[in-house]
Amino acid sequence: MALDQKNVENAEFKEVAAESGNITAQQIQARFETLRDLTEEQMADLNKRLVKKLDWRLMPCITLMFLMNYLDRINVSNARLAGLQKDLHMSDTVWNTGISTFYVGYLIGQLPGNLWLAKADPRWLLPSMMMAWSIGTICMPAMTSGAGFAVCRFFIGLSEAPFFPGITLKNPMRMAIWHAGNTMSNILSGFLAAGILTNMDEVLGLHAWQWFFIIEGAASILVALVGYIVLPSWPHNTKWLSQEETEMAQYRVQVSNGGREEELGGTWDGLKEAAKDPFTWYFCLMHFALVTAQSFKDFLPSIMKTFHFDTLTTYLVQAPPYAIAYAVACGLAYTSGRFQESCLHIVIPILFSAVGCSVLIGTLNVGARYFGLILLISGTYSGLNLQLSWETTLVPAPRSKKAALIAIANCISQVSHWFSPYFFPTSQEPFYRMGGGLILFGCVACVVSAVLIRWRAVRLNKRLDEAEGWSEHTGVERGWRYVY
Repeated sequence: MALDQKNVENAEFKEVAAESGNITAQQIQARFETLRDLTEEQMADLNKRLVKKLDWRLMPCITLMFLMNYLDRINVSNARLAGLQKDLHMSDTVWNTGISTFYVGYLIGQLPGNLWLAKADPRWLLPSMMMAWSIGTICMPAMTSGAGFAVCRFFIGLSEAPFFPGITLKNPMRMAIWHAGNTMSNILSGFLAAGILTNMDEVLGLHAWQWFFIIEGAASILVALVGYIVLPSWPHNTKWLSQEETEMAQYRVQVSNGGREEELGGTWDGLKEAAKDPFTWYFCLMHFALVTAQSFKDFLPSIMKTFHFDTLTTYLVQAPPYAIAYAVACGLAYTSGRFQESCLHIVIPILFSAVGCSVLIGTLNVGARYFGLILLISGTYSGLNLQLSWETTLVPAPRSKKAALIAIANCISQVSHWFSPYFFPTSQEPFYRMGGGLILFGCVACVVSAVLIRWRAVRLNKRLDEAEGWSEHTGVERGWRYVY
C-alpha cells in the first residue's frame, strides 16, 4: 500500500482509498489545525523540511546502531578462527548449540518485545535494548566453558530480539541505507578481526578474542548513549519537532495508511488481526526462506578458510562481497521504490544467489567460488532488505497489527537458526554441500512466497476496482491499492 517514492519525497500526494471508502489527501489534511489552510506548495515545503530533519537525526543513528547490532551477532564467527572454540574446549556440537541458543533467546523475546514496542517510546526502548546486549558482550571474555558460551549468547539474543523489526522503515531506499549497518558490520568485522585478533593476543594476559568482545561491547555502549539523545519518539510526541512538523508527520502516516488514522490498538487485538491476515503467513514463509538462505553468514570465515588464504587474508577478503552487496541493495531499493515493484526485485536476485551457491558447492576453483559468494551474498541481502519494506507497507494500520506481523514473521524466521548451524560441521569442508542444499531450499521457498504475495495483492486490487467501479475506460480515479 505504499505511495510512489517520488510522491512521498516531494509531498505530491495523490488521492488514496481506504477499504472502507475513498479518502482524499485534502480530507486528511483538514484533520490537522496547522495544516488545513496550507497550499499544496506550502505542504510540499513543510514535508521536505520534516523529512530532511528526520533523516539527519534518524538515519545515521539507526545505521550505526544496526551496525553494532549485527556486528555483535556475527563476531563469534571470527573469534572462532582466533581460538575461541579451542580455548573453551568446545566440540563442533557444543559450538553449534551455543550458536543456536542465541536464536532461542531471540525467538522468546521477539513477539512480546515487539508488541511492547508498539506502545513504548522507541527513543528509550531501543537504546535500552542496545545497552543490555552490549553488557552481555562485555561479559563474554569471562567465559570458561561451552555452557557459559551458550548462556551468554542466549542473553544477548533475548536482548536483541525486538531491535531489528523495531527499526523497520517503510521506504525501500531508507531501508537500504540503514541496512548498510548490516553490510558494514560484515566489512568492519573482517577489518577488526585482522587488527585485533592478529595483534592483541596475550595483551594484559587476555586472549585476542577476549579483546575482540571487550572493544565491541564498549563501542556499543557509547552508541546506545547517543541513541537516548538523538532518536525520535512517535510522531505525536517527539519534542524536537514543532507543532506544524508534528502534524505533518502524522499526516504522512495517515496518507501511507490509506487514510486510516494511526491507532495504537490493543496488543492482543493487533495480534489477532495479524494472525487472520494471509499476508502475515506468506511473509512468514518469505522471511524464513531468506534467513535460511543466509544461513552461511555465521560460518562465512570458516567457509573462506577453505579457500586456503593465510589468516590475515581470510579476514580481509570478507569485505569486498559485502561492499558489492550493499551497492546492489541500494540500486534495487531505488528501482523498487521508483517503479513500485517488489516481487521481481526479490525473485530475480535470489535466483542469482541460487546460482552463486551452486558454484560455491560445485567447484574448488578459488576465483569461481569467490564470484559465487558475491552472487550469494548480494541476492540474499537485497532480498531481506526489500522484504522488510514490503511487509511494512503492504499491510494496513493499526500499528499494533504491523508490529505483530513483523514480530510473528521474525519469530518464525529465527527457527531456521535452531537447526541451520548443524548443516555446517567442519567435516563438510571444503564444499559444505549439506549447508549449500539448505541455502538452495531457502532460495526456492523465497520465490514461492513472493509469487503467493503478488497473487493475493492482485486479487485484492481487483476487488477494490470492482467496489469502486474502476476500469481503464470508466474515467473514475483509481484510489489506494496494494503494491506488489
